[in-house]
Amino acid sequence: MPDEIKTTAATGAPVATSVPASDADYYTIGEEINDAKANTDLPIAEVWPDRQFHAKLVNPANRRKMTIVIVGTGLAGAAAAASLGEAGYNVLNFCYQDSPRRAHSIAAQGGINAAKNYKNDNDSTFRLFYDTVKGGDYRARETNVYRLAAVSANIIDQCVAQGVPFAREYGGLLDTRSFGGVQVQRTFYARGQTGQQLLIGAYQALERQIAAGTVKMYPRHEMLEVIVKDGKARGIVARDMVTGEVTPHTGDAVVLATGGYGNVFFLSTNAMGCNVTATWRAHRKGAYFGNPCFTQIHPTCIPVHGENQSKLTLMSESLRNDGRIWVPKKVEDCDKDPRQIPEEDRDYYLERIYPSFGNLVPRDIASRQAKNMCDEGRGVGPMVKETDEDGNTRQVRRGVYLDFSDAISRLGKGGVEAKYGNLFDMYKQITSDDPYEVPMRIYPAVHYTMGGVWVDYDLQTTIPGLFVAGEANFSDHGANRLGASALMQGLADGYFVLPNTINDYLADNHPGQLPDDDPAVAEAVSTTNERIQKLLSIKGSRTVDSFHKELGNIMWEYCGMARSEEGLKKAIGLIRELREEFWRDVNVLGEAEDLNQTLERAGRVVDFFELGELMCIDALHRRESCGGHFRVEHQTEEGEALRHDDEFTYVAAWEWAGEGAKPVLHKEPLVYKAIELKQRSYK
Repeated sequence: MPDEIKTTAATGAPVATSVPASDADYYTIGEEINDAKANTDLPIAEVWPDRQFHAKLVNPANRRKMTIVIVGTGLAGAAAAASLGEAGYNVLNFCYQDSPRRAHSIAAQGGINAAKNYKNDNDSTFRLFYDTVKGGDYRARETNVYRLAAVSANIIDQCVAQGVPFAREYGGLLDTRSFGGVQVQRTFYARGQTGQQLLIGAYQALERQIAAGTVKMYPRHEMLEVIVKDGKARGIVARDMVTGEVTPHTGDAVVLATGGYGNVFFLSTNAMGCNVTATWRAHRKGAYFGNPCFTQIHPTCIPVHGENQSKLTLMSESLRNDGRIWVPKKVEDCDKDPRQIPEEDRDYYLERIYPSFGNLVPRDIASRQAKNMCDEGRGVGPMVKETDEDGNTRQVRRGVYLDFSDAISRLGKGGVEAKYGNLFDMYKQITSDDPYEVPMRIYPAVHYTMGGVWVDYDLQTTIPGLFVAGEANFSDHGANRLGASALMQGLADGYFVLPNTINDYLADNHPGQLPDDDPAVAEAVSTTNERIQKLLSIKGSRTVDSFHKELGNIMWEYCGMARSEEGLKKAIGLIRELREEFWRDVNVLGEAEDLNQTLERAGRVVDFFELGELMCIDALHRRESCGGHFRVEHQTEEGEALRHDDEFTYVAAWEWAGEGAKPVLHKEPLVYKAIELKQRSYK
């Protein structure tokens, strides 16, 4: 039976109010959800100043009586902890690394966007806003994106004041370069180490507040549960990863800034420790999870080289400024030395298909075209084994060339080295090939996640008092993140958004810390310990990593670069079977009261199982292609993504319905007033 359709007053767009019969076994539909914090009746440039003015304040004397628990010390977490500590709040800051400055933000390479128009190339706040919404394939909330663009210039000023060594032009002005999906140069950078330099700046600000006594740091502590009392977030349960001690930590509000969930695929560009546990525990306690199927495949990564690999290496998108991407025109040339293939036999396919943007098309488009070239049999590099949906294996080449010969001829080796030297060195160390002499080989890999915990304009979740910042929330990137926008969002949320919005909640909610014997605290600690003991008690025959790797293979094959109804339903069944086997046959070595990395990984994989299933359900329900979500049934004649704005112009906010129950889909209609909703084109 067809969906029932009604028209919402908010958008005039039809919204399905019942589940298609073919999906009825997987989810149910709940009430519509909306963000009530942004006054969308105002012109978009006035929305954030209006919210800043109307948000309630907390006077400095009262801030000293309040405690905020912050999980994560990447750009969002460190910036928030430093800013809120400097504002006078008491901050408890947690990270699972041995030092805050080892957070995964350190791995970001290419740059950070800001609308300063230093190149006088017609950039503006509105153009950054427009590019970001368009790049996200019109599936992001425009009020949040405009705010991100509006505060971007302040981020650069803040970081320069901290001493971040951005690249500079000959005259001493900050230099910028291009990134995918735009036609201006707005990306500020520090060679290929931008994330590291920005994190050092935030880390220094954080350490200053630690020394001042406003921030108390808890390294080597992993959050395992949210404490909710009377419907409000009051703290967390964390495990000391050295001693194994499980303890509660409470306060007046909680902020999660724990990054994305790309490691559900096992192979990704994320550090192996990156996980979803903090945000997934929040989801199970009542925080809605937004657009989980919106994951990003980065087009420029070093290809998989073997079956025992545990991580993939990112090569910065900035390389596409000067590198040209190509494959041989003839299949028989694919095993040749690329230097022996003449110019007329090379297919610079991005320049051919997208002449306006060329090699700087957005990541989802560049990734999909690289896959298309390899699917045609024109990939390069060694043969690798793949398994298709029917279980059949085949040998294919998964790589395309990223060639700097033109840039070296134009700029000289020294000019290229000045821009990309550390990236070239890293590539040579990993592959033993010298990219100054031989073109790099690259292929797409899982990188970033646009989905995350649903938040309102204040970054508050559906649990009052629980805020989520940076990549851990869903708010700014829609179905595809433009390059150099992750660092922008993390610092925007931490330095400029949370300090202006969390006070609105705290002005009316300051009950203080809870005693350890409070029923809500005791229940959260008990639940955590029970889960740990259950994992240790199974004593099966399979390793944690073997389950994680098998889950990752399922996710990549059926919910990766291309998705289909048949494949997604098969994946859901496979994940459920694998999860049942995990609880029967996993072998978690060691003890709870000790340093136990196997136990840590087991807890994370448990949450990845549940997340992976929800990702596939979300991808199944969204019968359209947009950004990184490519349903093979929904594409144009040219193979481009085909959106269905009449049916899917909304955020999918999923509610946890309980163990074994079908998740509940709540739809937040997306209203576009400042820009025109239209199909993307980069040709």
